[in-house]
Amino acid sequence: MCGIVGMVGQGSVNQEIYDALLLLQHRGQDSTGIATAERNGVFHMTKQRGQVREAFRTRDMRTLLGDIGLGHVRYATKGTASSEEEAQPFYVNAPYGIVLVHNGNLTNTRELTDELFHKDRRHLNTSSDTELLVNVLANELQASITGLRLDPAQVFDAVTRVHERVEGSYAAIALLAGYGLLAFRDPFGIRPLIIGTRPADAGGYEWIVASESLVLENGGFEVVRDVDPGEAVFIDLDGNLHTHQCAPSPTLAPCSFEYVYLARPDSVMNGISVYEARLRMGERLADTIAKYTPRDAIDVVMPIPDSARPAAMQVARKLGIEYREGFYKNRYVGRTFIMPGQAIRKKSVRQKLNAMSTEFKGKNVLLIDDSIVRGTTSKEIIQMARDAGAKSVTFASAAPPVRYPHVYGINMPSRQELVAHGRTIPQIAEELGADFVVYQEVEDLKAAILEGSDIDDLDMSCFDGRYVTGTVSEEYLAWVEGSQES
Repeated sequence: MCGIVGMVGQGSVNQEIYDALLLLQHRGQDSTGIATAERNGVFHMTKQRGQVREAFRTRDMRTLLGDIGLGHVRYATKGTASSEEEAQPFYVNAPYGIVLVHNGNLTNTRELTDELFHKDRRHLNTSSDTELLVNVLANELQASITGLRLDPAQVFDAVTRVHERVEGSYAAIALLAGYGLLAFRDPFGIRPLIIGTRPADAGGYEWIVASESLVLENGGFEVVRDVDPGEAVFIDLDGNLHTHQCAPSPTLAPCSFEYVYLARPDSVMNGISVYEARLRMGERLADTIAKYTPRDAIDVVMPIPDSARPAAMQVARKLGIEYREGFYKNRYVGRTFIMPGQAIRKKSVRQKLNAMSTEFKGKNVLLIDDSIVRGTTSKEIIQMARDAGAKSVTFASAAPPVRYPHVYGINMPSRQELVAHGRTIPQIAEELGADFVVYQEVEDLKAAILEGSDIDDLDMSCFDGRYVTGTVSEEYLAWVEGSQES
């Protein structure tokens, strides 16, 4: 999971891309980068480890010249989180010059690495799948060029062949030197991508493409629509929009975890409000809690801030139980789920949250979280509640048990790390130190997200083991577990 943004303006875009990355910071905190391009095709790029406010200085912004650009915040799912070389964007100098950012995870990296070396004669300098993607795009774009000038039809032909070669999830934005901005989405639309526009002061239109709609709204852009699965969008330097469906049989199956945890609640993805989806998760979770938990075992309902708050409010309302805020959050500590390494996650929990004993003392507490993945954070939080004086702790998850690896862009590579893998729910409660544990039902989560939309399917592979691309084998999962660290 990463955050990406691209913009075609009529003036300098560096500040607006910086502002957009601040809004997308929740999607990745390992590293960040911005690339811009001048009309003559000259690229300017700055990328650093760390968060957006740490990475860019005034001197960096002054060098990012041009009225077209893109940006990225990284949460490492492939390669090495600590490697500066794997910070995005990635650049190749031919054809013309391409700079690319990518959100997602390619699942046929072994085959692509072999093809690029032995067939395409391209050198790879990192283990990043984004470097693979930009080289595949460059190779197919080179093969599509038939004249002196590059036209949209040739760009779309190249993306069509990228879809034929690449497997997995990918929402990508690329700058083509001297030509414009290209954005495309995998044929299943697993990772989000949305396009917006606004009138320019000098006439014509400016365009933006980003991971989440809140970026568009904050910048004064009108939401046009989501980029369709398999679709490519090309915006030339004059601000003309060209679109084409580049996949033969696209089908929309967005990642359910975007709605559970990853996205900001004020975003709308694929026409579905993230906030309203989380409210509906709480509605359905309340029914399950009432079914499996004694009513007198709960005095108060408390959320684990922040993403579980909408679900917790609805649970409390539907069950008729008092809603209280028992944890104070330190907002200057990163999101523990996306921090690399179990030891760092565990240490950061108590830095991130403080339990207020006045809210816990002598009470039977129902804690609501968005999900339980490894259990490290949940176990610490339950112990904090007990230390603050809770009489009993029931822990409920707005998502079902995470029992399978997620290979489409979330850092869950190993089944052995998942607290729900191979355990019954009572065993999970014992492992976490809770009196009761309650999970959302799989079908209830799906219904809560899709209610009122015309979408038929979701990627719920980490909950049900069904990988929507149809290309994930047991052999691949075993290879990922043996070769990739969380």
